[in-house]
Amino acid sequence: MGETAQSVWNNCLKFIKDNIQPQAYKTWFEPIAAVKLQENALSIQVPSKFFYEWLEEHYVKILKVALTKELGEDAKLVYVIKMENTYGNKQPFTEQIPSSNRGAVKAQDVDIPLENKSPELKNPFIIPGIRNVKIESQLNPNYNFENFLEGDSNRLARNAGIAVANKPGGTSFNPLLVFGGVGLGKTHLAHAIGVDIKDKYPEKTVLYISAEKFTQQYIDAVKKNNRNDFIHFYQIIDVLIIDDVQFLSGKSGTQDVFFHIFNHLHQNGKQVVLTSDKAPVDMQDIEQRLLSRFKWGLSAELQSPDFETRVSILKNKLYRDGVEMPDEIIDYVAKHIKTNVRELEGAIISLIAQSSFNKKEITLGLAKDIVEKFVKNTKREVSIDYIQKVVSDYFQMDVETLQSKTRKRHIVQARQLAMFFAKKFTKASLASIGSQIGKRDHATVLHACKTVDNLSSTDKQFRKYVEDLSKKLSL
Repeated sequence: MGETAQSVWNNCLKFIKDNIQPQAYKTWFEPIAAVKLQENALSIQVPSKFFYEWLEEHYVKILKVALTKELGEDAKLVYVIKMENTYGNKQPFTEQIPSSNRGAVKAQDVDIPLENKSPELKNPFIIPGIRNVKIESQLNPNYNFENFLEGDSNRLARNAGIAVANKPGGTSFNPLLVFGGVGLGKTHLAHAIGVDIKDKYPEKTVLYISAEKFTQQYIDAVKKNNRNDFIHFYQIIDVLIIDDVQFLSGKSGTQDVFFHIFNHLHQNGKQVVLTSDKAPVDMQDIEQRLLSRFKWGLSAELQSPDFETRVSILKNKLYRDGVEMPDEIIDYVAKHIKTNVRELEGAIISLIAQSSFNKKEITLGLAKDIVEKFVKNTKREVSIDYIQKVVSDYFQMDVETLQSKTRKRHIVQARQLAMFFAKKFTKASLASIGSQIGKRDHATVLHACKTVDNLSSTDKQFRKYVEDLSKKLSL
């Protein structure tokens, strides 16, 4: 007959490909390798136990039909599970599991003839000794899309979040990386995506975790010598949301393990959502291979909300709390608290609290007092506009000249200094700094920062510029 495992499997694949969705085929059948054909039993190799369970649960019927066509009524299918040797230096282990061949069965019904049985999956969120395999999502239902108001500053990120929630793993936004400064709503948006997915797809396993907690769990797993369990746990998540991924900077062990988990999830069509306080291009001490994966999907920036959005946020907050407040007070608060949404909401909560505890009427005077406290207690984050103005004044030119395309040396240096200080004093991304200082790209900003560093160390006059401007901007 001269049939090989490969030729039999290729014929099966042709049939399967015609009968299932292209995305499902790519995710679940392309990674399979045919390894052995012994009489009428075909052995196929799959990348993980989870993978095998999924095939048994969702595709066992089509596999049976395809194999029967090729090998007759007595056809048998054996799965070989080969764990990649990426977790330490243990040998890769293989398990052989016969297919149930009788409709979908759960994995635990299958008897695994094996000396090296893989241990029961351990859930790092469960206290040892308590038998519970349900994975709690760790989501806050109060952070939803309804109270995440849309404005120019967040439109792209919010709409991408909604697209991901509608089709987790099924859009090109995978991973979705949301980045921006403090208090602009990264965590809120990350939760909103998770909350919406849980609502639409209750059967999906969604998990929200901060990068800090993820790192801590990984350290514990290494100490207790169950690193494999940790990896396997994360590989069964359908939607993994990691907050503050910049926390992984410099932690090479955690980055390595996250790299494997990320690859597994991505290859299996699972959704990854990340938040960070900076764009991938600005992340320090994160391995290149991980950064390149962060860029596979979409990086969306959350910026400081404009005046109209700030007013909408305040009105929405008051409406949800059932409080009425005169427009002039809302406008006053919105006008004076610009940097972030958290402070904005904090100020309005303080106003409501002051008036209800002290039985004071909410007046403009009271609003001024509270706003003043907020503005004073917050370390002022200088804006890019302000930096451009200070630098232009210092060099006695106007901002238009600073932003212009001219290559005159003193103007180029002023522009480079503005970019340097924007990177130093704001949390804006390089791309955002460039677009605000004369519509340049992020590479220009990076070059400007390097030039300023070099000139500061070699040119005495230039060093004086940097010191003078630092003093002016630090006040």
